[in-house]
Parts: sequence; C-alpha cells; structure tokens
Amino acid sequence: MLMRMNYSPFLRIWVSFLFALVQHRVQPRELMYPFWQNDTKTPKVDDGSSPEIKLAIPVFFFGVPYRTVYVNNNGVVSFNVLVSQFTPESFPLTDGRAFIAPFWADVHNGIRGEIYYRETMDPAILKRATKDIRKYFKDMAAFSATWVFIVTWEEVTFYGGSSTTPVITHVNTFQAVLVSDGSYTFTLFNYYEINWTTGTASGGDPLTGLGGVMAQAGFNGGNLSNFFSLPGSRTPDIVNIQETTNVNVPGRWAFKVDGKEIDPANGCTSRGKPVPVSMATQSE
Repeated sequence: MLMRMNYSPFLRIWVSFLFALVQHRVQPRELMYPFWQNDTKTPKVDDGSSPEIKLAIPVFFFGVPYRTVYVNNNGVVSFNVLVSQFTPESFPLTDGRAFIAPFWADVHNGIRGEIYYRETMDPAILKRATKDIRKYFKDMAAFSATWVFIVTWEEVTFYGGSSTTPVITHVNTFQAVLVSDGSYTFTLFNYYEINWTTGTASGGDPLTGLGGVMAQAGFNGGNLSNFFSLPGSRTPDIVNIQETTNVNVPGRWAFKVDGKEIDPANGCTSRGKPVPVSMATQSE
C-alpha cells in the first residue's frame, strides 16, 4: 500500500524562497569601494558608534571645516558629535548635529553584520576616486583626490531582526565614501543591496523590517538652512534606493558637499531617468 504524502507545506516554503530570490536585487560588487582588509570596525552594540576619529585633513561640509567624525551604527557619519538616535527624522534638524546619512535607520550589528571604516591615502584608491569625481562633475576636470574616507555597512540587519533569518531578505549593504583634495569635498553613496527600512522600535515589521518610520538618506547641516534629502526618504520607496542614481550608475549617488548648498552631480535622476531636482529636498 502506497502512503500519500502532503507536499503542500514544502511547496509553500519553496515558492516563498523562490519569490524572495526574484525580489532580491543587488548591484554589481564593483560598485563598492574596497573594504574589510585593514579597516576598523565599530562596536557590535545597539545604537553604538566609533570612538572620536581625528581626520588627517579638514573636511568641508556646508562651508564649515571639520576635523572630527564619528561612524554611527545607525547609518550616519557625523561631525563633532555622535548620533545614537535610531528613529530617523525628516531634514532639516535644527539641534546643531551636522551629519551625512547614506541610510539612517535602526541598524543592529550586534545581531548580524559588520560596520567598517578607513581613512586612506592609498594611491590606487585616490586614483579611483579622482576618476569618479572627474567623471561625475564636469567642471572638476583638474580635481585630484588626496584623501578618502570609506564607511561600509555590510550585511547589517535591523533592530528586532534575527541572526538566523535569511541573508537574502533581511540585510542591507551600503557605503558612504568621502573624497577630498583639502579644499573640495565630495560624497558617494553606494547601495549594493537594500532589503529593509525600519527597526521594530520604529514601527517596523519584525519579519520584514518594512513599514513604520522608514529610513532617511541625505545630508543635515544642523540648522534650518542647510540640508538635502534623497528622493524616497521616509517613504516605502526608500527600499528601492539601490535602483536609483544621479550619475547613470544604478545604486550610486554623488554629491559635492563643501559649499553652502549640496551640489548633486548632473542634477537628480531616479531609476536611471532624469527627475526634477525639486523631488529632492534641499536648502533654498
């Protein structure tokens, strides 16, 4: 007598897994600047930050020179003060905190993932950064990078997530790259894979990391006048940021940040297509 088996639970599992494979979108790894080897890691604690980092050169941001930064676990590189806040707010914030936010959200690297940072003057990195800036900013043909600061959030999950949930659906990998020649300062945002937007303490779903108060991306000068938000910030569209660009490279955004206003390279584009600059929010 043949025994009949119920395959429906297994079928549902495989269908769910295959759906996740289809939905999971990553950009080529070459999008990222080199990281890991010789990098320093931030502490694997909730809402943690690096120690104070003294920079080799001043970095100009909204017209102000800074010599000190913090790498904050929650997707922020801040000047002079650390940022432990886990629920993002819309820009501008007027509390004096000046920071760069590739993906401000409730990261918990204590559960999964690593956060690396490195200040470098390696000739190969400087050559690559110089090439990128000259390509994206047509009026910077004579620019030569002398300093690069690379911050990488690798396969980090959200607060309330799990160390055993599938990597394919519950981690984010992204990067902020600061580039300078001592006078001009540029920032590249590289989004390799983005799958979640929100920790559970900010109203996110404990299984997906979606919903609630979603991630904010952009620049905050610490006052009412100086700020810039990437399109999609604090909306469901932010989970698709790896498909957007302002330099015709999906997953990459480039900005000149030393002046009184943020200068997005070649205006703004979304999903590879030009969009009005008004879709991005910045100081008047």
